Amino acid sequence: MRYLPLSDENRQSMLGAIGAKNVDDFFTDIPVFARLNAPIAELPSHKTELEVSRHLSAMAAKNVAAGSVPFFCGAGAYRHHVPASVDHIIQRSEFLTTYTPYQPEIAQGTLQTLFEFQTQVARLLDCEVANASMYDGSTACAEAVVMAARVTKRNKIIISGGVHPHYVAAAQTLAQNIGLEIMVLDASIDDEKAVIAHLASDIACVVVSCPNVFGTISDLSDISRAAQAQGSLVVGVFTEVMAFGLIEPLGAMGCDIVVGEGQSIGNALNFGGPYVGLFATREKYMRQMPGRLAGETVDLDGNRGFVLTLSTREQHIRREKATSNICTNSGLCALAFTVHLSLLGQKGLGQVAAKCHEMAVEVAQALESIDRVTVLTEAFFNEIAVSLPKPAAQVVDELAAKGVLGGVPYSRLDPNCSAQMRNVLLVAATETNTKDDIRALADALKEVL
Repeated sequence: MRYLPLSDENRQSMLGAIGAKNVDDFFTDIPVFARLNAPIAELPSHKTELEVSRHLSAMAAKNVAAGSVPFFCGAGAYRHHVPASVDHIIQRSEFLTTYTPYQPEIAQGTLQTLFEFQTQVARLLDCEVANASMYDGSTACAEAVVMAARVTKRNKIIISGGVHPHYVAAAQTLAQNIGLEIMVLDASIDDEKAVIAHLASDIACVVVSCPNVFGTISDLSDISRAAQAQGSLVVGVFTEVMAFGLIEPLGAMGCDIVVGEGQSIGNALNFGGPYVGLFATREKYMRQMPGRLAGETVDLDGNRGFVLTLSTREQHIRREKATSNICTNSGLCALAFTVHLSLLGQKGLGQVAAKCHEMAVEVAQALESIDRVTVLTEAFFNEIAVSLPKPAAQVVDELAAKGVLGGVPYSRLDPNCSAQMRNVLLVAATETNTKDDIRALADALKEVL
């Protein structure tokens, strides 16, 4: 058996070295009532490698690939065209096998790619400084909430009703164990006034989103000014980074911390991950940022070089002084982001974003023409929320049966949402959609309604 190369003699030798009679000695701390005394009946017994391959292939065949049918799913993960050159570059061994650059003298390539990534993110989001990536958008949001509490020395957080429910859940998970109080406002297509109404002098930050989970684009400047008057920070969140090829960046709207998901640039859907979290802020808050920061310098001979300027992670400093216990950055995904954005350039990014918006406008017009379907999102980039006459989850299943992946029911993101929100469907379009896709969606939706 090639996966279990040890012989019985090898095992006995290892057991003897640690003073154990047999493998069962490893489990003595587990109560007897919690141990299994027989194999799990529902699971098959061992199989050969060929049998396992056949079984898994049969399971995989049940999946519907995003590119094989009209596809309008978004809600935080978007299908964009990623040039083949991106995968070619990131699969080169010097990139594919790199790890944490603990020794800058032998990790100059890794540090330079992180520096370039930070530069791109800071410019794209109109912030002064960006870190060397986070796990994904939701964990970046959670880290931003904790950072804001550190900066303001306050413990109350307001989260807009337009923030993605998964981002809210990540923030709540992190906050509940460190004494932060989070108030989540009711789900709303546009709740700018509600956010401002809840501001007070004891609020650490407000978390707002643009585009929000319903696709709404709004000017956050009024919220930023109102928060500043109360000494609160504004955390701007996004799930679709491609939007900033067309709309004003959140840093320009006065957000103090800007976080979100970078998957749309350079990274495929990948069955939900791994993705890449973007995190940017003002320079005066730089030392409170989680993760790490790559910087540019010169060596003793005056040659250009790169270093880890800030590493406030528990791996680098004493745990109690760490700004976060995030273990690593999404290095390869961040590199894919950098390569793709470098290939696009400013002009290319704007062209792709414009095409996404064009497709979304056509989707909105097609759905608006269907009886009993109401488009709820007035100002949008590439995603809209529509109200249906029956539960959206049921409609999505019926559309799938007709070979159309029509979107994401809001109830899937928030299972505890109101009855009214259960009829809301999130529909996204990108440059990968065609006019035929849109016709197929509209025709199928007419039939199922």
